[in-house]
Order: sequence, then structure tokens, then C-alpha cells
Amino acid sequence: MHLPSQVAGNLQNIRLILLDVDGVLTDGRVGLLPTGEEIKFFSIYDGLAIRLAQRVGWAVGFLSGRKSREVEIRAKELGVTIVVQGSKDKVKDFEQILANEGLEASEVVYIGDDLPDIAVLKRVGFSAAPSNAIEPVKYCVHYVTRAKGGDGAVREVVDMLLRTSGKWEEILEDLDGAGAPIAG
Repeated sequence: MHLPSQVAGNLQNIRLILLDVDGVLTDGRVGLLPTGEEIKFFSIYDGLAIRLAQRVGWAVGFLSGRKSREVEIRAKELGVTIVVQGSKDKVKDFEQILANEGLEASEVVYIGDDLPDIAVLKRVGFSAAPSNAIEPVKYCVHYVTRAKGGDGAVREVVDMLLRTSGKWEEILEDLDGAGAPIAG
């Protein structure tokens, strides 16, 4: 993929990959069990992408408008420590994450899919949306994935970021050698 040079330059400064959850890490559907509990499905490919990002030193975080136990569990499984759920104001929560982590907006990649994500998508160094995001989101991002949310969209973006930033070879060498196993 060809990115404008300014955007490609921003990828050299990545420190955080911030993800919306419903519609990005999941397909946007919520299953309700007879007990009232929710069920969500997460892609193993996206989980591995998160692990790969962490392996090269990028932090990963979740910024979600909904709150669910499944997200807490998935974050813990993947070692994601920046988790904001139930966000009523994603810009305010995004600014708080920046302050807490000592980051500039230009050092953040954000992947979102719906109206509450647009303001954050416009602020970050690199923005992306899954192919099934709503049209207004697709118009304001740097990259729209071929994959749908919950079906490898995060993996597609992370793989592209690794390649564009020159870290892909580092990952391949690490996995080809005696590097510690990683699971998504």
C-alpha cells in the first residue's frame, strides 16, 4: 500500500495503538445468553497482532463506548493495560490517556468504526477503519482495511504498520529464532 509521505513519516513515531472494541475487535454484534450475560467473539488474528505490536514496543489500548466483562477478560489475556470502557466522551477519555501515558496525539494509531470515533480518528497520527465501518468514518481515516471488524482488521493494520515502520523483519527474525512463543 502507498501512504502519503507525511503519514508514512508519522508511523516512525508510533507509541500506542488504540482500538475501539465493538465493530473493530468484534464484528459489532452482541449475543445475549438466557442468563442475561453477553457473548462476544474476538479474532485470534487480531489477538496475535496485539502481541506483535507489544513485542516491538508499542503499547496497545482499548477505548470503548460500551462496558463488558468480556473486554476486561480479553484485555487481561493479551496484557492490554490501557482499558477505558463505558466512554461517554471519547475525546475527553483519549486526552486523559495521552496525559496518563505522556504521549502526543501524533504518536497514536486509532482504529474506529462509528460516529463516536470520528473526533479521535481526526486527532491521531494514523487512523484506520474496518471495511464495514460506516461511510463517514471511512471518509476521515488514512486507511480502510479489506477485512471487516472482528475478522482480522486489526491484524491487517498492525501488519502494515510493522512493514511500513521497518519492524516486520525484526518480528520475522525473532519468531524464526529462539524468540518466546506468542499467542493471540
